This record gives sequence, C-alpha cells and structure tokens, in this order.
Amino acid sequence: MFRLDAMTPEKLFHELLGLGLNWEVVESRFERESGTIFLEIRETARVWDLTRCPEDGGLVFCYDHTEELTWRHLNVFQYRCEITCRLPRGKCRQCGHVFRVRPPWEGLSTHFTKEFEAFALLLMREMPMSKAAEVLGETDTRLWRMLFRQVDAAYAEADFSNVWCVGVDEMHIHKGYKYLSVFADLAARRVLFATEGTDLETWVQFLEALEKHNGHRHAITQASMDMSPTYELAVKRYCRNAQVVFDKFHVIQNANRGVDRVRRAELRLGGHVAWTALQKTLWLWRKNPENLSEKEQARLAGIQDKNLATAKAYQMRMVLQDIYRSTEASTARGRFKVWCRWVRWVARFYKPGLFVEMVKVAERIEKHLAGILAYWKSGVTNAFMEGLNSVFSGTQRRARGYRSPTYLITMLYFVGGKLRLPQ
Repeated sequence: MFRLDAMTPEKLFHELLGLGLNWEVVESRFERESGTIFLEIRETARVWDLTRCPEDGGLVFCYDHTEELTWRHLNVFQYRCEITCRLPRGKCRQCGHVFRVRPPWEGLSTHFTKEFEAFALLLMREMPMSKAAEVLGETDTRLWRMLFRQVDAAYAEADFSNVWCVGVDEMHIHKGYKYLSVFADLAARRVLFATEGTDLETWVQFLEALEKHNGHRHAITQASMDMSPTYELAVKRYCRNAQVVFDKFHVIQNANRGVDRVRRAELRLGGHVAWTALQKTLWLWRKNPENLSEKEQARLAGIQDKNLATAKAYQMRMVLQDIYRSTEASTARGRFKVWCRWVRWVARFYKPGLFVEMVKVAERIEKHLAGILAYWKSGVTNAFMEGLNSVFSGTQRRARGYRSPTYLITMLYFVGGKLRLPQ
C-alpha cells in the first residue's frame, strides 16, 4: 500500500487498475482538446518471473515490443479514458516460440478493457445498440464486434447435457416470409439455438449444436411445437424417444384466426346487417368475455342477438378453450371429437364459405389429436416461447439496423440464452 503523502496520479491509477507488481503506470496525462485521459503503462522485470510459453510451458525472455496499442477504459469522471502500452513479446528458451504477453486489463476485444466490456454488456442488454453506442461514445460496429466475441466464447462453453424438454417456434425477421427457427430448453427456460428457415435442415442444425454441447438427440423426451408438419416429421425422424406435444397456445391461436376469417367473410357476404354489426370489432373477438369492458360486453350481446356466424365462431373458440380445463386426456379426447362434429354441423346452416376456416381448424385438430392430447400427459406448453415474444420484439429493437440474421441470433443468445459470459 502506498503512503498517502507519496501518492501520485500514476500510483493512484496503478492501485485503481489493480496492476500488482508486474505492470506500472509510467505516465498519466489529460488532453483538454479531445477531453481524454491517457494512461501509459509498461511491464516491469517481474512479469517474466511468472510468464511461461503457451506452447510447452518453458521459460521465456523479452524478445521485443509491439507498436503502441490503445484500450478504451471506463470514463474518469465525465472524461474518456484510454490505456496505452507497447506490449512485450516473449520468446521461449526451449522451442523458440514468440508470443505477445496478454495484459491483465485486456478484455476479449483487443480494443477494450475488461471493465469497459462489462459496463457495455450491461447497457446492451437493456437498450438498443445505437443508444448504447451513443452513451459509451463508441461506434455500434465496434460494440457489435465485442458482443460477437463475448457471446461466441460463452456459447462455446454452454452445456446442454441436461436438455430433455425442447420447444421450437418461428420468429419473423423480415417482411415477406423470412423466419428464424428458435429452439429453447423449456425446463431451464433458455434459448438453445436459432437459425434461418423452418425446414428439416433447421432441426439437423439444432441437433448438431445440441450434441456439440454434450446433449443427445435421444435424450429429448418432450418436443413442444405448433402444428407444423415439418417440425413433427423432424422429431419423428431424428428423435426416437421424443413425444410431440402440440402447443395449447397454437391450438387456440388457430381457432382465433378462424374466428377472424369468419368475421371477414361475413363482412363480405353477410349484407348490411352483418356489416353494421361487425365493423370495427376486430379486437372484440380476440378477448375472453371476462376481459371485455362494459361497453364491449353490451356490443357483444347485441351481436349475439343477431345470430351472426362470427358470434357462433367465437362461441366455438370459447368452448375449445374450455376443453383444456378437462382433468383427463380421455375426457378431452371425447370433447374434442364432439367439438369437431359440432363445427361441421353448424357450418351446414350458414352461407357457403362462411365457416370454411373453422372447419379447417376442426380438420387440423382431428389430424393432430394424439399430439394435442399429449399435453395432458406431459403438461408441456410453449408458454415460455410465447413469453419470449416480447423479448424477441425487444431484441429486434436492440439489434435494429442489423446487417444479417447473425446479428439478431447473437442478441437472442445474449438476452435469452442464460450464457455465462467470460467477463
């Protein structure tokens, strides 16, 4: 510990940086024009006492020095702070290998210190990259490079050996039909893998990543998904022990879409009465009755009095939702079958074309009934995946302006992967 009366700015910064006996701050200066504090550091002779060759662990000596390098450090008060140093290069006495000595302040990025990286990561987790760059006084390009290195290093060390319950969902990334397939560990509630596309190849890539991180495809016993034939085929083809569970949310979501399409068809085909009753009711049909305001409840009651197809479809959606309150799979099976027959029977009494979409929902349920009923055995849902939708939206905002899906995938791992970042 330095005595207070002998404390110079250089010694103070030496203490604050925790440089120990191997490095020393030889000069500190402030440039008023740029508003930057520069700390010049160099090694001491003692650095060679503990430094060994990374190839064979042999003794080394100082071979030469690099050109002057610069690292961005945390601000000192409101002023930018940079560390400069001509790093020593060591040479092994046994094998002759020449290498650069890594300083204790350097982060994974050669342009930033560990402390700066930690603060930057905190900001990037909570705000858009452009805003973080503004706060830090750096370009978003340099911050992205730092984040790539941090996430790549942490993801390489991720352990998937305990993964047995997997959820998969699509994430829309661009206008048109550009999607990511996002795979998550539903038990540990973390993102495992993401890649472009929604075809069989995405599952192959996921399983390769799983096994690269100590997991095994046949250790998966539950796979929750929407009623995608591609995802279902992939599980049956590649994961012999996995039970496909069609997600409850997506079953109800399909019914919701069916109700909306019945509404649009009735607006088009139902005449003046239907038009007057149904205009500006899009969000009315997306809510459960208990979530309606008094005004919305009154309007819904008025529509139901007119015996419109949309109101009947909404009733079907509510009954379908109620089936999930069944306590036994056998009870649910019977109720699903009755529901499908009811939809077809009701469709006969309305104009052709009105109930086409609800009939398609019934057909889809009949086709995938085994996977739907697996919910009662496993209790697995994609609720975590759906809860990530807001995270995904926020992630897209944080990755706003990304040049390729790689940027979005990196940000997904960062905010949803529960990675243990090296710093």
